[in-house]
Amino acid sequence: MPTVLIVVIGIVVVGAVAFLLLRNRNQTSLPGLEPRPKVAVPSEGLRDRLGKTRRALGDRLNGLLGKAAIDSGFWDDLEESLIEADMGVAGASRVVDGVRKRSPGSGHDARVALNDELLALFAGKDRSLQLHSKPAVVLVVGVNGAGKTTTIAKLASILKDSGKSVLLGSADTFRAAADTQLRTWADRVGVPVVGGGGSTDPASVAFDAYEAAKARNADVLIIDTAGRLQAKTNLMNELSKVARILVREAGAIEEVLLVVDGTAGQNALAQAKAFSETVGVTGLVLTKLDGSARGGVAVAVEQDLNIPVKFIGVGEGVEHLMAFDPTKFVDALIGE
Repeated sequence: MPTVLIVVIGIVVVGAVAFLLLRNRNQTSLPGLEPRPKVAVPSEGLRDRLGKTRRALGDRLNGLLGKAAIDSGFWDDLEESLIEADMGVAGASRVVDGVRKRSPGSGHDARVALNDELLALFAGKDRSLQLHSKPAVVLVVGVNGAGKTTTIAKLASILKDSGKSVLLGSADTFRAAADTQLRTWADRVGVPVVGGGGSTDPASVAFDAYEAAKARNADVLIIDTAGRLQAKTNLMNELSKVARILVREAGAIEEVLLVVDGTAGQNALAQAKAFSETVGVTGLVLTKLDGSARGGVAVAVEQDLNIPVKFIGVGEGVEHLMAFDPTKFVDALIGE
């Protein structure tokens, strides 16, 4: 075979191999082709994020539980410490009674018992997102300033990273800037938004968003709603209408997530009761816990209303919306 022909064949083969390698590299680098790895927040990181509650509760507990023996005033002081962390009177009393029945002989034994009793309060609840339909409808509700819009974007990012296609419905027609804010966040996490095209009827926007989600074969539709005070009857009736439209079209709303500002303390209970009566809340998202000394409200809400906390917000970043893990949460609050 002539030398020139051999050289030509060699060049063709090398070129073909180079082309295939380059094409494969480009394909695997396309955004969205593969789910990005989830950002895991270790227990130590959560301790830092819950620093205000940990310090407010932990400083007092360390003084109590650091004692070699338990004196007569220990139990009242322990209950008061838990109440000040917004665990509520009922939750705090139940925890203290449980610890007391175990007859701890030292502060260390009491800390172990306290850890166990707090975990027992959170036990037995399904904290997973129910997303069985296609599109699965998630309705997000809450009062003004609780962090609904940012929570929606962060949740959309989590779902997208898990491989699901997500569409957002901008049904907050009350605030002029609401649609813009949602779209800004949606652009950051790379998910589409359907608005109302100027419609002022949130139920109509919800309907349009559901139709768009079906047409695009989206896995999950997340509906944003206007923030409203639980005492405003007309606004709550409007929210109820949105829910009815979605149930009519989808057959069911898989999740109704109530976003609660963690700094609201016991007022979160009143909010949760009102919204649950109106639209049947299935899960709670407690936000701004990194800026609050009232992280114990998670205990109070679950005990009083039997609604599971499904997510907690502990910072501004997308990765700071975390699935609620009772073991890590309790350790972050009272762990040594």
